[in-house]
Amino acid sequence: MRQGRTWVFPQPPAIFATATVGGPREKEGPLGKVLDRAYEDPYVGEKTFERAERALLESAVAIALRKGSLAPENVDLFVGGDLLNQIVSTAYTARSLGVPYLGLYSACATSTGGLALAALLVASGAAATVLTGAVSHNLAAERQFRQPTEYGGQKPPTAQTTVTGAGVAVVRPSGLPVRIRAATVGRVVDMGITDPMNMGAAMAPAAVDTLRTHLADLGLSPADYDLIVTGDLGEVGRRLLLDLMRETGLSFDPERVRDAGLMIYDRERQNVLAGGSGAASSAIVYYGYLVPEMADGRLRRVLLLATGALHSPLSVQQGESIPGIAHAVTLERE
Repeated sequence: MRQGRTWVFPQPPAIFATATVGGPREKEGPLGKVLDRAYEDPYVGEKTFERAERALLESAVAIALRKGSLAPENVDLFVGGDLLNQIVSTAYTARSLGVPYLGLYSACATSTGGLALAALLVASGAAATVLTGAVSHNLAAERQFRQPTEYGGQKPPTAQTTVTGAGVAVVRPSGLPVRIRAATVGRVVDMGITDPMNMGAAMAPAAVDTLRTHLADLGLSPADYDLIVTGDLGEVGRRLLLDLMRETGLSFDPERVRDAGLMIYDRERQNVLAGGSGAASSAIVYYGYLVPEMADGRLRRVLLLATGALHSPLSVQQGESIPGIAHAVTLERE
């Protein structure tokens, strides 16, 4: 059923199983204990960082299937994405799985984009079991979007640190007492930001646009959620989001508006500048921390609001601005 721009699921699909993996820095962060597997080596036993990224996703997929007592042939569709050209990490993982595959690119908003699509497919009966997830690797992303870390280029305090890891979920008609109640697919919002070292500012307007739409479509307010957790705005973007929420007349408790990029790392202790980013940042926080918190009854209703910066190195070099996107998914505990 559609309400405005929001899909509402009368028979809400369930999160059936989840899995998260991370690298050394993620293991040392505040959520290190929620990782199903943490790697000490950023190469993850591979020859390149790009192959390491693929291995992270393959590991998370294998763990999720094992936790759900599922084999690849039980999966009707694999939906996911990453940050590399042609989303190769996800495509090669799909090659290994050997199941039908839809690749998505919403940058760091891929986690909720994939979860929304998975829920729609299961709720409509088009699929019974959908695997969805996202992956990123700090050193692979640095090489693609900026410069190799060996170059030693200095970053401003507005820059964020790409998370090394992966998070996946299996969506089915039944499972954990965590249901996907509704989803809003965001629209591209561009406020003219051109600085790739300040992605929080580029993404925050899209976050508030999707948030306001989602709440209006459902007749809800921020107070109806235990938490609203954005993906990867970082310190700068979160402050801007709160300002925009106030300007648009939303009444809220700032303590209930959190950001995955600020939850996955300890900015006081770890050198991560404005916080975490990357497709895996929100995926790890959502599937490794929030879903278990809901399953255990500590949270009742949570809004996942992952954000993405839809730029490329070439578009930035040609002087284009950085568009933002945000997708929202409401999780409710039965």
